[in-house]
Amino acid sequence: MRTEHFLTHLDRAFARLDREPERPAHLQTPRMSRHRVVLLGSTLAFYLAIVVAVLTTSWLVRLDWQIMFFRPYEQWPQLHAFLDYLVVLGQRGPTAVMVAAWLGWRSWRQHTLRPLITLGVSLLLLNITVGAVKLGLGRLGPHYAREIGSAELFAGGDIFPSGHTANAVVTWGILAYLASTTVTRRVLSVVSAVVSLSVGATTVYLGTHWVSDVLLGWSAGLLILLALPWFEPLIARIEAYVFEVRERMRRRVETGLVPEPVAAALTPLLSAGGKWQRRRPVGPVAPAAQPAPAATAAAGHSPVTVRPAAHLPRPHVIRSERTPVTPAGSRRPAHTERAGAAARGTSARPVAGG
Repeated sequence: MRTEHFLTHLDRAFARLDREPERPAHLQTPRMSRHRVVLLGSTLAFYLAIVVAVLTTSWLVRLDWQIMFFRPYEQWPQLHAFLDYLVVLGQRGPTAVMVAAWLGWRSWRQHTLRPLITLGVSLLLLNITVGAVKLGLGRLGPHYAREIGSAELFAGGDIFPSGHTANAVVTWGILAYLASTTVTRRVLSVVSAVVSLSVGATTVYLGTHWVSDVLLGWSAGLLILLALPWFEPLIARIEAYVFEVRERMRRRVETGLVPEPVAAALTPLLSAGGKWQRRRPVGPVAPAAQPAPAATAAAGHSPVTVRPAAHLPRPHVIRSERTPVTPAGSRRPAHTERAGAAARGTSARPVAGG
């Protein structure tokens, strides 16, 4: 019953996605406007300036060391327990699960896969861009620094830019990017900015990142959010391809090109509100072959009587609940007969085959 209940709800969810997108009139896909292009160019220039400042061991690297020696976690130890939990808002796993759950509900309500695909594309861009710079520059963190005043580059590290900060900007900023109204987009933009700034400052407080790491992490995450409109055609093609593959599989199941066990597993996923169901065989079903009475009697068992099809099947009874029954036609004679045979001086022999 639980499996049928789950498949029923899953069928309703896919049936809702089968509808045409019913987006509100005020819901518009962000476009690469002139204002966004200016912000993108300014953020990119800031990004490059931070990289150059670290590569040349400028005043920014000196600021990194000064704050590291200041040790904020020792100056305000009462904040340590709270900030240990706050920094989780920048970790990839927990934040991706929370945001994906919300966007999954949005996809179901709006009859489109765009929110989930947009989240996947943005996280993929984040992994590629931030991961490449991390591995390319190989900077060590404050806890592993070896030479005072050095930028600690090309030493096998992976903290520049800050992944926690960039992930907080992208993961929470995607909610503002996909907002349905202008007011909601502004409110969520402020919320995501506060969360990402707090996560970046927390990593500096805990001593896991330099200040320049956090600055570059903010810039890297913002660049991805600003460049997302360029990837909207790709997102639309991915959504169309997913539905096309699902429709193709549905036709294969309907026409019987898929084996029966596979079709039984795919039918709940490919059905549309109960419209697409597995076809049942037409016509009477041939009864299962029963053993012949003569063969049954020869094996030492009583013949089995075949019940009419009108009778309902008996409920299954486990072995411990069954009543012990002596099989018909016992292979040994009764005790009285064996006693009589002993009195006559003859040994009681078992029936052949015993």
